[in-house]
Amino acid sequence: RTVPAAAVPLEKVLGAEEILRIQEVVPRVPASDHVHRFALGLVRGSRPEEPRAPDYVRQSLSWGAGTRAAQSLITAAKARALLHGRFHVNTEDVEGVAVPVLAHRLVTSFSAEAEGVTPVGIVERLLRDVPRDGPKPGR
Repeated sequence: RTVPAAAVPLEKVLGAEEILRIQEVVPRVPASDHVHRFALGLVRGSRPEEPRAPDYVRQSLSWGAGTRAAQSLITAAKARALLHGRFHVNTEDVEGVAVPVLAHRLVTSFSAEAEGVTPVGIVERLLRDVPRDGPKPGR
């Protein structure tokens, strides 16, 4: 930035004790197998070297999301479920956090960048294409 940012008034919304308590609770929120499969389907679908990756992923990405991306998707989805007043995770929670969790992990190819393809666009397309119950094991 070449100009100073305008001052933004900050308001405390959580204290240290509340943050620590939330950090204890989030990992204990349950997520069923189909939610885990959906998260894994999104991550695996983003990898151009995966046999079942869509053609648009193979053509547009040089690098897809790694193993920790699936862990981050589930953790963020658990936090989102709590923020929405639920004590379980559903696929909508995974959908709600997929773009911020996955987009920065994807590396587009030079040709994809030249065509205006973005990681956000790839994640949004995967969200439309990956089945909500995820790929079945062994397939």
